[in-house]
Amino acid sequence: MRSGAPSNWSCIMSKDEELKNSVLAELKWEPSISSAHIGVTAEDGTVTLTGHVETYGQKRAAEMATGRVKGVKAVAEEIEVRLPFTVKHDDAQIAKAAADRLEWDAETPRDAVKVKVEKGWITLTGTVAWHFQKDAAEREVRGLSGVVGVFNQISIKPRVDTAHVSEDIRHALHRGWLNPDNIKVTEHDGNVKLTGTVENWQERQTAGATALAAPGANSVENDLIVAW
Repeated sequence: MRSGAPSNWSCIMSKDEELKNSVLAELKWEPSISSAHIGVTAEDGTVTLTGHVETYGQKRAAEMATGRVKGVKAVAEEIEVRLPFTVKHDDAQIAKAAADRLEWDAETPRDAVKVKVEKGWITLTGTVAWHFQKDAAEREVRGLSGVVGVFNQISIKPRVDTAHVSEDIRHALHRGWLNPDNIKVTEHDGNVKLTGTVENWQERQTAGATALAAPGANSVENDLIVAW
């Protein structure tokens, strides 16, 4: 090995190991996750989650918990859902349960979302007016027993006036604790793109959610980079 390389490599390895241990600690701290079978690797701020959990809800919770850890720039989530042997729900039962949940959900417009289930995977289709309604529909069904994954293919109804979407998003970012000067917002036909830098993964997620909440925003491409 070349002279000087060992100390530099040791420094990099130390940061990666520290981040890995922090993520493992956060996963153990999160009460909704059984982290015994979750593996974690870290490389230059990118954390990869592997292993398996018993529910799709735990899979999503693991990703969110990882994103809360300081120093995480990106999350590669490769966790598998392995249902316990005691869980025996066929696709028809899951589909009925999902339809019932959506019918009772106040945020999801009645009859706007259709449900299809195949081998435990739920596919949501239909059209709603707002992104929060699309997110609410997924949130309602992903915690159902027997679900191993959700494909959210719900579309957002196009709005006539999208001329001020970019400016509306910038104002919304400014009202929060994000620095809009570091974030560039562009928009075309309701499709929003975010570029620039933020201080952590949570800020990146918050900026994306803020953009999705804007009237006239059909989709958001979040290309924000975590700088630390």
